[in-house]
Amino acid sequence: MSGLNPAIRRPALSRYVCQSCIRFLRTPRNYATTAPGIPEIFDVVCIGGGPAGLSLLTALRASGVASSLKVALIESQDLGRTRAWSLPPDQYSNRVSSLTPSSVAFLEDIGAWKHIQSPRVQSYQEMQVWDGVSGSRISFDWHGTGSISPQASQKKTIAYMTENLNLTSALLARLEELGGLTILDGTRVEDIHLGEETETLDLSAWPVVEVAGGRKLAARLLVGADGANSPVRTFAGIESRGWDYERHGLVATVRLEGEGWGGANEKVAYQRFLPTGPVALLPLPGGFSTLVWSTLPSHASLLKSLPPTDFIAMVNAAFRLSPVDLAYMHTQHQGQAEELLWREQHTKFDVQRIPQRIVGVQEGTVASFPLRMRHADTYIGERIALVGDAAHTVHPLAGQGLNQGQGDAQSLVKTIEFAVAHGQDIGAQLSLEPYVADRYATNNLLLGVVDKLHKLYGVQSGPVVALRGWGLQAVDAMGGLKGFFMRQAAGGG
Repeated sequence: MSGLNPAIRRPALSRYVCQSCIRFLRTPRNYATTAPGIPEIFDVVCIGGGPAGLSLLTALRASGVASSLKVALIESQDLGRTRAWSLPPDQYSNRVSSLTPSSVAFLEDIGAWKHIQSPRVQSYQEMQVWDGVSGSRISFDWHGTGSISPQASQKKTIAYMTENLNLTSALLARLEELGGLTILDGTRVEDIHLGEETETLDLSAWPVVEVAGGRKLAARLLVGADGANSPVRTFAGIESRGWDYERHGLVATVRLEGEGWGGANEKVAYQRFLPTGPVALLPLPGGFSTLVWSTLPSHASLLKSLPPTDFIAMVNAAFRLSPVDLAYMHTQHQGQAEELLWREQHTKFDVQRIPQRIVGVQEGTVASFPLRMRHADTYIGERIALVGDAAHTVHPLAGQGLNQGQGDAQSLVKTIEFAVAHGQDIGAQLSLEPYVADRYATNNLLLGVVDKLHKLYGVQSGPVVALRGWGLQAVDAMGGLKGFFMRQAAGGG
C-alpha cells in the first residue's frame, strides 16, 4: 500500500470516513490531553460494566486485530466489590443466569472462562417442561433428537448455570490480565453531548461523555451496555418499544432434599407453565437450585412476606398442585405448610417427573422484579452501538437474556475487527451495519417467540388449552424438530 499514489488512496479512505475524521487521522495523535476542558480521545468507550459490556471489552483486548484500539469502561458501581466477590460453598447469589454452550465457547475463546470459579458452575443435561393446566409435557435432552450417537455414555450439556457475579468477576480478572484498559468505576455519567470543532481538532460529530469530577472522554465509538434505561440510547435518540407484562419475576436460592433424581452427574431443570406465569427450578451445584417464578405482583408480595416454612410449601405446591389449589393457597396469609400436607393427599403426581422436594431457602435471597419486553428500533447510530439490555429486554421464561447480550458482544467485536482490518472508521454507521444486520432479526425472533409463549400459556380454558397441549406432545414425539429447537436455544443455529 505504501507505493500507491495518494490521489488513489484518498477516495478509498473517504468512502468510509467523514472529511473531519480524515483531517484528524492525518494529524499525529496525542493522547496526553491534559488541558482543562479538552476531552481525552478514545477509540471505544463502553458505558456499563455488566456481562455484556465486560465481554465486549475483553474480546476487544484479546483480539489479534483490534487490541491496539484505545478503550475505556465507565461503570457507576464500585468494581472492587466484584473483583473481591466470594461466598461460602453452601451459599449462592440469587442473580443466576443460564449460559448456552455457544456463550461458553465465546468466553473460552476470549480467555475469560478459565477465571470462572468452576465449582460454582452447574451444567444440566435435561429439561422437563409441562403445562400446568392440561398436564402435557415435553422433555428436552440431546438423546432422541438425532444430534448425538445413541452409544454416547453421557448426555450432552444443554446449558450451564452460573451466578452473574461469578461471570463478571472472571471477566474482570481476564481484563486485568490483558491490561491496556482505562477503567472509571464508581463513576457517574453526568452528560453525553457532541464535541466541538477547534483549530486543531474537529469532534463535532463525536460523542463526548462527561463524568463526575469534570473528566471528559470523546469516543470514536460509544457503546451503550448501560441497561434497559440506557442513557446512551437516549442520547442517540433511539426509541425502545414494548410493554410491561404486569408480572413480577420472583427469585430465590433453595435447597432440595437431595442432588436431584439424576444425581450429581445428570442434572435436570424443570419448568411448569401456570396461568399466572411459568415457575422454573434450575440446578446449582450440590443440592441447591435457583427458583425463577413469574407471577402476579400481589402473589410475589405475598411470597416475599411468608416465613420460610410457608414459602417452601408454596414452591413445592407450584410443582405439584393444580392451578386451582395453588390459587387458593395464594389467598392465605399463613398456614401454607399445613394446607399443602392436606392437599397433597388428594393430588396425583409422578414424583420422578417433578423436582425433588424443597427443604430450605437461603436467607436474604427471596426477591422480585417487574417483567417487561422492550426492543430498540435499531442498535446503531452514528458513532453509537447498543448491546444487551440497552438494546432488548426479554421475559425470563426462556433463560436467554444474558446469552443475547453475549451474542451482541461477539457480533459487535467481529464488526469492529472487520472495520479495523479494512481501514474503515469503526464509528461510522456504514461500518456498523453488519452488526445490526447480524443481530436484530435474531433477537427480534426470540423476543417474539417468548412473548407469544407467555400469552399462550396465560389462557386457562377453552380450545387453546387443548391445542397447545397437542402441540407440546407433537413436538416431543418428533426428535428432529425438537433437536432443531434445542440447537436454536443453544446458539448453534
